[in-house]
Amino acid sequence: MVWQLIADPNARYHDLGTDWYERRTDPDRRTRELVRQLERLGNTVTLTPSPA
Repeated sequence: MVWQLIADPNARYHDLGTDWYERRTDPDRRTRELVRQLERLGNTVTLTPSPA
């Protein structure tokens, strides 16, 4: 990335922000992934919704 910014005088860097990854992540999909990881480690997972 640095080389591209140095080599191209018209290139500009745009910071996407600290929460960029969280904004792109689907919470339901992330939950399923984490449950699968825990189950692969030998854990039994029971999800209960948090009080709103």
